[in-house]
Amino acid sequence: MINSLLSLCKKSSTIWKNVGATLVIFLSVLADARAATVLIYHHVSNTMPASTSISPERFLAHMDYLEKNNFKIVPLTELTEKLRKGDVLPDKTVAITFDDSYADVYTAAYPVLKKRGWPFTFFVNTDAVGSGKLFVTWDQLRDMSKNGVTIANHTTAHNHMVRLNKSETQSQWRERVTGEITRAQEKIKQEIGSAPHVFAYPFGEYNAEVKQLLKKLGYVAFTQQAGVLHADTDLQTLPRFPFGGSYTELNDFIEKINTLPMPVKKVEFYADKQRKLDDMVVKAGDKPYLILSLSDNSLPTKVNCFSSNEGAINTQVIDGKLWIQSKQTFPQGRTKFNCTAASNQHGRYYWFTQLWLVTDKNGNWTYQD
Repeated sequence: MINSLLSLCKKSSTIWKNVGATLVIFLSVLADARAATVLIYHHVSNTMPASTSISPERFLAHMDYLEKNNFKIVPLTELTEKLRKGDVLPDKTVAITFDDSYADVYTAAYPVLKKRGWPFTFFVNTDAVGSGKLFVTWDQLRDMSKNGVTIANHTTAHNHMVRLNKSETQSQWRERVTGEITRAQEKIKQEIGSAPHVFAYPFGEYNAEVKQLLKKLGYVAFTQQAGVLHADTDLQTLPRFPFGGSYTELNDFIEKINTLPMPVKKVEFYADKQRKLDDMVVKAGDKPYLILSLSDNSLPTKVNCFSSNEGAINTQVIDGKLWIQSKQTFPQGRTKFNCTAASNQHGRYYWFTQLWLVTDKNGNWTYQD
């Protein structure tokens, strides 16, 4: 009798352990799924600069994949409102965006999306609108707006926001940049009738001060850093997956559209193992660290990171945090660290990208694109 009872207890214990393990996996998958993906395109064309273009054929293939695989296409503002409120972001939810006021968005992309009844957001630099055959007109933007397209702020002149003009003080810079944002917002509202407080950084460039400025003005702001929206995303550095140049093939699109958010709790920057940085702006010749604190303690050892300048880079776990450093010093310009890790869901990867902005060795910007 006693042996039978002991045997039953062991079986019950095993059953509950299995149930517990299954519940943990289920809750993990559920948490991962509370995310949404934002896409960014520039040109939809075979004749515009290749680095920022996707062919109409490949763009159509992207949209066909979304339709055939039951992705829900929603307005970008729907996602930002959910983020503001802390609401759940349903899995397989996508918002589509375009940057830079190009006319081929109206002639090549808009008909494809209008036919499906899909909303999208067009971030326009207002000085360019109506300025020549490469750019949309206000009449074209009004036409799109009547059919579910959101027209949003990309500043007036599409300048490098983080860079002070020569001989410009910090106070003058702040006044100038605030003016570029505010005038663009007012112009969109005047021409379209409404202007949501969503913003896209020109060139995808930002720093701590630009972020704070956008926050003070009441905007949520989008980068060109690859990644997925989720509840813990910083509202002034919202990620988007860019598709242009060599990143337009369908297989690449499929992998990215199915990614999950890296569960990042905190992002830090260090000049070396001791000196913390306030920002992600560094000098040419530096080799700084990106430090990620993850909510899943099992992940840090599984993460692989790559630099846009050199491929695979160094990672190590120190006191539970992931320390990431390139093997080579940074060249002047823009550098991105892309970090991924396999998830519990077949074929789906966690993804996080961090931008670095690199001045010359003296801390000065080169005034070129």
